Amino acid sequence: MSANARGALIALLAFAIFSTHDVAIKVLGANYSPIQIVFFSVVLSFPLATIMLMRDSTQGTLIPRHPWWVALRTFAAVVTGFTVFYAFSNLPLAEVYAILFAAPLLITVLAIPVLGETVRLRRWIAVIVGLIGVIVVLRPGQTDLTLGHLAALAAAVGGAVASIIVRKIGSVERPVVMLLYPMVANFVIMACLLPLVYVPMPIEHLGLFGIVAVLAWSASRLIISAYQAGEAAIIAPMQYSQIIWASIYGFFFFDEGIDLTTGIGAGIIIASGMYIVLRESRGGSDNTPVLRTRSRGDTASSPRISVLMRSVGKIPPLLRKH
Repeated sequence: MSANARGALIALLAFAIFSTHDVAIKVLGANYSPIQIVFFSVVLSFPLATIMLMRDSTQGTLIPRHPWWVALRTFAAVVTGFTVFYAFSNLPLAEVYAILFAAPLLITVLAIPVLGETVRLRRWIAVIVGLIGVIVVLRPGQTDLTLGHLAALAAAVGGAVASIIVRKIGSVERPVVMLLYPMVANFVIMACLLPLVYVPMPIEHLGLFGIVAVLAWSASRLIISAYQAGEAAIIAPMQYSQIIWASIYGFFFFDEGIDLTTGIGAGIIIASGMYIVLRESRGGSDNTPVLRTRSRGDTASSPRISVLMRSVGKIPPLLRKH
């Protein structure tokens, strides 16, 4: 088996595990506020984060070298974590994924002001087509837009902002700083809000929170292995396999189906994202913001894959450039 095929299979397994993680979040969301879900997800993720951070041999303190960028990334990560859990709790899985798949399009646009990169006509067309796909999924005027839809959109934007900031400061900021600040911020903010929404939990639900943390970090480690085995252009599109798991899990566990409009919109978004990845993978240019930041976005139970990869000191060649 070739290295790319092995990497792709590992990535497919990782995103299947991530989808299982999202099912658990949706189950918990039927009983608890996203505030409570975020809080306990962070609390039970700290031991796993500590184990990984013990391998970070980078010299330095926990004081950010770019405090304002770190602050903005922390804010974006907190918003993303809360809104994505809210979206999973209130929308069909397929709709959430379809909207989240717009993040690479937003990364392409944000690369212009933040990184000073040039986006040429073909990629602009791909971005516009992808955003049309988002509109198709949302169906303004045909269906009511709910807070769940707005939360999914906010998660896509927040994930793109956090990604592009990692691309901006990743070469000089310690991974432990970029990993811990969002986790601590989530813990403090949600702890302050928790008394307003807290619902007592049976022990089995607390155990499910523990499973969520283990699933997230296990899948994250598999993604690292996938990027170590194969090329980024092969691994990155594997995230779109989550739409398949959304169909399977949605049908069997939540009596959900993918309607034709959502399917068409998701197809448009995926096609545009795939085109951008393929264009960036052709080489000969440093203008590859999506490939260099491409991974699942920050959530309360797992940070960005690229940050974890730096923390263990194993960055694939394409990501090591920044």
